[in-house]
Formats: sequence, structure tokens, C-alpha cells
Amino acid sequence: MLETLRAALPGGQDLAWLIAAALAGGLARGFSGFGAALIFVPLASAALGGPHRAAPLMLAIDVVAIISLTPAAWRIADRAEVGWLALGLLLGTPVGALLLVSFDPVMLRWCVAVLILGLLGLLVSGWRFRGQPARPVTVGVGAVGGVLGGVAMVAGPPAMAYLLGRAAAAREIRASFAVYLAAGGVFAGIAYAFAGLLTPALIGPILVALPVYAFGIWGGARMFGLASELTFRRVCYAMIALAALVSLPAWDGVLR
Repeated sequence: MLETLRAALPGGQDLAWLIAAALAGGLARGFSGFGAALIFVPLASAALGGPHRAAPLMLAIDVVAIISLTPAAWRIADRAEVGWLALGLLLGTPVGALLLVSFDPVMLRWCVAVLILGLLGLLVSGWRFRGQPARPVTVGVGAVGGVLGGVAMVAGPPAMAYLLGRAAAAREIRASFAVYLAAGGVFAGIAYAFAGLLTPALIGPILVALPVYAFGIWGGARMFGLASELTFRRVCYAMIALAALVSLPAWDGVLR
């Protein structure tokens, strides 16, 4: 058993990159509430050989956070709105998972890095959906998030841009987003299981990444309040951009 776990772990610099990915992702989650997958997946992809291993690992280590945050959010969220978004997730996530297992791992790493930078641009721009929230639009937003979540566990940005454009209290929006992410995690888990991505080979990386990720969340939460929310948000944006750029396969011969 120990030999199997040891064989599943990356070695040398790749192990260091995996630890760095878990720590940076946890810090982002702890002090800003978002950005964990945007940081973790590209860096862990470089360490583990592609998003086909990094995305399921992100799902696995974030399960505790999802379970702990969802019950309270469920009582506050606009459950009808989340239900329509979740329908879109249900439709889009299997498509993303299919792309995840179909693409060449190196090509997919390029695609994920470019995708992360594009989503970062959406976050930084401050763009919000201001149109009439018709049901087909809501389902469409969820479907886009589902495809992105299936590919790289980054279902959040489209839904956040959509929800922030609604006339609702910030508390309700945050709760709706948390329930949406929980639904995305459930659908991703089902899709990954059917795609054969949840394998025993994940056990070793989980044992390494989970405690580091948890420590990062704790540290990030402790850091919150030491500076303004705007400063922390900018730090998180910088971490996302750096993670995407450093993860590019072009650097494999230099950094790894």
C-alpha cells in the first residue's frame, strides 16, 4: 500500500509545485473566498501531468469546504435561481469532463492557462450581467459554468458575474453562489467518476495537498482584516495570473 501511494506522488520539483499550488489556493480561498481552483488547477496540472489529474484533485480537497459552507448558505440562497443555474450545470459539466479526457494533456494545459487568464480578465473588468434574467439565460450561464467546471473546476466566474448583476442583497448573492458551487462539485464528481478520473492514483496527492490546502485556508482567514478587501483582491488576482503564466508548458524545461 505504501509503495502504491509513493508511486502515485510526484517527485522532486513537481512535489514542491503541488505543495505550492495547494498553499496558494488555500490562501486565496481563505482570505478572499474565491480563486482557489483558478490558482490550484494550472499549477497542479504542471506538477501532475495535466488537468485530467489536477481538476479531480481540486474537487477532492475542496469537499470539506463545500460541506461546511453549504448548509448555512442553503437557508439564505435564492434556491429557485440556483435551481435554474444548476440545471445548466447538469447539462454543461459532462461536456467539460468529456473534453478533459479527450484532449492531449499538454494541449489541455495550454488551454486551461489561457482559459484562466480569460476568466481573470472577466473578474478584473468588473463586468456584470445587466440584462433581463430570463430562464434560458440563467440556464445558459449555468451551462457555460458547467463546461468550465468540468474542464478545470472553474465554474464560478460566469455565475458570479451573473449573480452580481441581480438586484439582491450581498448576503443572498454570496449564499446563492456557495450553493451553486456545491451543485457544481456534485455534478463534477459524478461526471469525473463516469469518465474514470477518480482513481486510486489520487490518494497520494490528496494526502499531500489536503492538509496544505487546509492550512492555507486557515492562514488566509487569519490574514483577512490585515489590509483592505481591495488589496487582498488585487493580491489574489496577481496570484491567479502568476499561476496561469508559470503553469505554461513553455516553461517546463526551465522551471521544472
